[in-house]
Amino acid sequence: MSGSGTVEGVVEGIVVEEVVLLDDDGTPIGTRDKALVHGTDTPLHLAFSCYGFDAEGRMLLTRRALGKRTWPGVWTNACCGHPQPGEDPEAAVVRRVRDELGVEPRNLRLVLPDFRYRAVDASGMVEHEVCPVYVAELPTDLDPDPAEVADWAWVDPARFLATAERTPFLLSPWSVLQAAEFARRGVLAAG
Repeated sequence: MSGSGTVEGVVEGIVVEEVVLLDDDGTPIGTRDKALVHGTDTPLHLAFSCYGFDAEGRMLLTRRALGKRTWPGVWTNACCGHPQPGEDPEAAVVRRVRDELGVEPRNLRLVLPDFRYRAVDASGMVEHEVCPVYVAELPTDLDPDPAEVADWAWVDPARFLATAERTPFLLSPWSVLQAAEFARRGVLAAG
C-alpha cells in the first residue's frame, strides 16, 4: 500500500485516482493508477457496488455511459466505484453516488460484504474485484453525470431479479451475480 496516506496523487498537474490492489486472500498489497488497472489482465482490486431504492421501494437501474471503458451502454446497479487508498469504504460509496448520480444517499447498509467476481467483456476488458455490496435510500431527483450514466429507470426489485435470471445478457455481469446472491439470501425481499 502506498505510504502517502492521500486519497489522490497529482502527477504533472493531472489528478491520478488510485485503486487498492489485493492478493488472493483480499489483503491490500499496493496501489495502481485506476486508468492503468483495467485491461485484459486486470489484477484483483478493491471496489464496491451500491443499489439504490426510492421511498416507494423501487430500485434504481442505470445504463452505463457509452464512453465507459468496461461494459459501455450496459444496464447495471445504481453506482459502482473504487475506494481510494486510505478511504473508508462507506465514504467512497457516498462520494461516488454524489459524483455519479448527483444525490445524497441515506441509510447506507452493507448487504454482501464478501462479494467478489471476475468477468470479461466483449472487447476483452476484465473486471476482477473484491466488491462489497451496499444498499441505500436515494432521492428521485437525480442529476447524473453523463460521463457515467447514459440513462436510468426505477424498477420493481422483483423485475430486476427476474431479468437477471431469465435474460442476464441485458445486465452487467456483476449485477447478475449479485442478483443471484440477493435471491439466495432474501436481501431484496424486504424492499
